Parts: sequence; C-alpha cells; structure tokens
Amino acid sequence: MYDGVCVVTEYVSQRDPVTKKTAFVETPVLVSQPCRLSFSSSPVTGDDNVASVVQETKLFISPDVTIKKGSKITVTQNGVTTDYTQSSEPKIYATHQEITLKLFEGWA
Repeated sequence: MYDGVCVVTEYVSQRDPVTKKTAFVETPVLVSQPCRLSFSSSPVTGDDNVASVVQETKLFISPDVTIKKGSKITVTQNGVTTDYTQSSEPKIYATHQEITLKLFEGWA
C-alpha cells in the first residue's frame, strides 16, 4: 500500500555549547518512513459565485508514528518530492492513519 517515503522535520531550539546561543534548527525526527499520498478534488463556489476546484491531499502512514502539529513532512512518491505540513488532526485506524496536508509555506 505504501509506495512513497517521507521525512518528518521539526523546528526545535538548540543551544550551541561553544557560543551559548540558542537558535532554531530543522531537525529530522523520522527518516525514510513508508507512506502514501492520496489526492482528491472537489468543486467549491467562492464568495464571488465562481466555481473552482480544490485539491485535497491526504497522507496515509503507519498508526505507530506520531507527527507533531506544525512539522514539515517531505514526501517523495512517483519521483516527485514535495514539502507539506499537517492541516488536520490524524484519523487513526488499526492499520493506518490519515492526515490531511497542505503545502508547506514556512515555519510559523
């Protein structure tokens, strides 16, 4: 079922032992985690009554994995690598969990 892999990265503060300064750095917490992306589209009518199509992206991953809200999730599937972030609470099932994603725009 899983035909992609992902890297989950958190933005954490680290103190430099030499300079004693604290800085935020990207830290991978999961590497090469098997996963799968699923895409679906749905029509939406905006405020201006113009119909458009919205694409929803879902990540399917092991239920044993914990991904903190706000983490960057880099997924490689079918030769394409894209950065996402979690946009919903995970729906956890016995065999997998589903997380709705949105494109990563930067650290908050």
